[in-house]
Amino acid sequence: MSYALRIVSHGLTRIRRLDPGLAGLRATAVTMTATLAAYAAALLLEHAEHLHTVILVQAVALTLTLSRTGPGTTPADRITALAVLPTVAVAAAETSALMSRHPVAGDTVFTALICATIAVRRFGPRATRAGTLAVLPLIAVLVTPPGGRAPGHDQDKWAGLVALIAVLCGLTARAIADRLRFTRPAAAFPPVPAPASGSRRLSASTRMSLQMGAAVGAGFAAGHLLFPQHWAWSVLTAFVVCSGARGRADVVHKGVLRTVGAAAGTAVATMIAGTFGPHDTRSIAVIFAVLAAATWLRPAGYAYWAGFVTAALSLLYGYFGQSAPDLLTTRLEAIVVGAVLGIAASWLILPIRSIDVLRRRTADALAALGEFLAAARQEPGHLADHQARFDGCLHRLEQIAGPLRAHRRLRRTVPHPADAIDAVRRCAAPVHTIARCAAEAGQVLTAPDIVRLNAAVTADLTRARLAVGRRPLTAAHPPAPAPAAPGPSPDERLRAALLELDAAVRSLPPIFAPADA
Repeated sequence: MSYALRIVSHGLTRIRRLDPGLAGLRATAVTMTATLAAYAAALLLEHAEHLHTVILVQAVALTLTLSRTGPGTTPADRITALAVLPTVAVAAAETSALMSRHPVAGDTVFTALICATIAVRRFGPRATRAGTLAVLPLIAVLVTPPGGRAPGHDQDKWAGLVALIAVLCGLTARAIADRLRFTRPAAAFPPVPAPASGSRRLSASTRMSLQMGAAVGAGFAAGHLLFPQHWAWSVLTAFVVCSGARGRADVVHKGVLRTVGAAAGTAVATMIAGTFGPHDTRSIAVIFAVLAAATWLRPAGYAYWAGFVTAALSLLYGYFGQSAPDLLTTRLEAIVVGAVLGIAASWLILPIRSIDVLRRRTADALAALGEFLAAARQEPGHLADHQARFDGCLHRLEQIAGPLRAHRRLRRTVPHPADAIDAVRRCAAPVHTIARCAAEAGQVLTAPDIVRLNAAVTADLTRARLAVGRRPLTAAHPPAPAPAAPGPSPDERLRAALLELDAAVRSLPPIFAPADA
């Protein structure tokens, strides 16, 4: 008994470390509640109208991916979701029917739609949001097993209705959870203004669109040629590897994690699926449990998400009667082919260098931090807005941190580009401290420690900006004096982090990246 209690205690301790405050577990509970509600509504609709089971897969896929993407934080975001998802769901259902009747034409239309969802990002944050939502019904087409695809286009209107149900379930569950303070509303990061540039180079969104088109198109060709009955596996993997690629290193990193996670998930699911027969309702409960684990562990690493989602898809295929052990090899081969195609497209077609993305986002973070420090002296009442912008820049940096930190562990070079991300990240706690003190005490920014902070960090910030551009210091930008305050205060930690950032980015060449990288 005591041994079992120790195991439980050890497990709870690891959970607390993985998910402080159980915030992730709470968010997962909300997501799965919305997903189960959408599934139940779609199940009732299926029985009432004698529809195809494809709508059940669509309801679960849309609700789960929408919850992970986020339904938005403003009324405009919610209206966009309500307008975009049902409309695109109808187009996706019609495209799926076309793919069944005329594969070449259907595959071409599908690829063009996928490219369009990425190309629209060049038109601003609203268009980016709409494109992110529009891709969800298209991916739902790929995750539906061959035996579960709709036989024709007669179910288009039901696809739109199910998409509307998914949106309403997701928005309602999130609103209730936030209202009851079960979860915290998602942080709304203001968009980073793109710097003016006279370059005629293609924007990052255009490049990513062309890369995605090449990867998905090649995935269709390879899938139909090598895996006629399961071509969707290579297409889905090519899409996932290229989706949201933030430089070549990110593509390779995601491709490796996708392959490793999918291999583990497929192997486990293949062994489990043998215990369930076709259309065994018990496997549905297991699928939802696996999806819950995938959602909860996604922040801990992409490999967890890839592994659990692939396991859920394997169980789904087993539900439709495709659980033969020989599919394990076929699935792994298709995943490897899709990952290779995705990596090749991102590396060979108008590639975006990871170091360029790092320079651009580091410069944005430094600019936001400089504006925050200036506001601390001149307009402390607006510090919350400047803090939000800095947090947004830090979030964008963290998006590209995974492959860079993995490369640092392998190479162990000093300094390493990943050091710049870590240094900026350590600035977050002092920034939040200053903003909180300003909100609570108002005049705290006139204290001597804060005055010294602004004087020292402003000089260090100038040196850091020059270092990003790899320009030497001049007499106009002398080194900052050491702060006089003793002890490791938050102010000094901020200055120390900036000095470390100065050393980390000094060796970087000038910024040369697309404005929207």
